[in-house]
Amino acid sequence: MEIKVRQLTTCAVAADGGAISLGFEDVTGNSAVVSVSLNQVGALIMTLPGLLEAALKARYGDQSLRYAYPLASWVLEQSTDTTQRIITLETEDGFKIRFSIPKDEQSLLGEALTQPIPEMTARPN
Repeated sequence: MEIKVRQLTTCAVAADGGAISLGFEDVTGNSAVVSVSLNQVGALIMTLPGLLEAALKARYGDQSLRYAYPLASWVLEQSTDTTQRIITLETEDGFKIRFSIPKDEQSLLGEALTQPIPEMTARPN
């Protein structure tokens, strides 16, 4: 079944935490809800950014386009695994994503952030 979504109407977490629900209104005004199990939510979240970029590239015919979220804040914390740290990146509207960074990558990331970025042609995004 294909549902053409007009707008997202609701987002909810099941009482037991075992699923999320996304409510939509379709283009004819009918309501629909998609429930996704906790086991599949991570796969959905990992898939959406790539689909968004593929759609932008297809729509505008420009393979250099990337969708970038404006960073408002970040937090670095120690993981319970002492060989890892967790970095949380957040936008002004509250979108957050966390990455675990292995010890070897922490130094490389820090060094990369202190290096000047080579001159390049500005590209629209």
